[in-house]
Amino acid sequence: MPAAHAADAGHGDPRTNHAAHAGHVQHAAQAAHAGHGHHTGHGNHAVHGEHGGLPGGLQITQDGYTLALAEPIIGTGDVDFRFRILGPDGAPVTRYDAIHDRELHLIVARRELTGFWHVHPELAADGTWTVTLNLPEAGAYRVFTDIAPHALGKTITLGADLAVAGAYEPRPTPAAARTAVVDGYEVTLDGDLVPGAGQLLTLTVRKDGQPVTDLQPYLAAYGHLVILRAGDLAYVHVHPNGEPGDGVTAPGPDITFHTAVPGPGTYRLFLDFQHGDVVRTAAFTLPTVTR
Repeated sequence: MPAAHAADAGHGDPRTNHAAHAGHVQHAAQAAHAGHGHHTGHGNHAVHGEHGGLPGGLQITQDGYTLALAEPIIGTGDVDFRFRILGPDGAPVTRYDAIHDRELHLIVARRELTGFWHVHPELAADGTWTVTLNLPEAGAYRVFTDIAPHALGKTITLGADLAVAGAYEPRPTPAAARTAVVDGYEVTLDGDLVPGAGQLLTLTVRKDGQPVTDLQPYLAAYGHLVILRAGDLAYVHVHPNGEPGDGVTAPGPDITFHTAVPGPGTYRLFLDFQHGDVVRTAAFTLPTVTR
């Protein structure tokens, strides 16, 4: 996996987890409209997270599947974080369908949305997932698992609270902004979040003032957008319109997403993109608007 760098973010698999601070979301929709079906693989342009009217990531159990953390309280620094997904029969699930090149995407976010990590644990034969986490600050966190259990036949997002022990200093959600700077890259956001209506969001990547036109695929897409609502951490994970190698989609500077959010509020948006063999995260805060 490439190295991962970001202002307020972290990425990677358990062997290359470079944490800092930033978040992730899932609910399936076709690129042309906002739907509520779920699709696996990497040919879809999905919004993952909403199920039967309830935003994704708010439940520890859904459709009979349960996220079971081995330790709901951990410390700062390197920690082997373990969990299992239990099926309707109570047994650990060991068979999953891939979602954008991985059987499970783990998102970890601080409750204030000032920290975000996107990592990929490894699955043992007994159904235990393990990843090394390095969460540098004490506080309240939320973990999300994007999964498609083979027997279920669709994608779901489960969420659970995680506490990091130590002296806790809460901070406010960052102020609204449409421009983010990370490692010399400037990313700008165009478009609005409108409750109840799918909207196009376009994120444009520049470096040293010049458009980046050679973005590299990361997990089978030129970008991954995770959106979390301040207050309850309702979760949305969106894949862009088009995909690498389709003969139509350009590798930057624009990455466009068809996005639907579950309701009014202030949202934190995290864009993962890869350039120069490094994955970076640009983070934004955006309130909804009414039209």
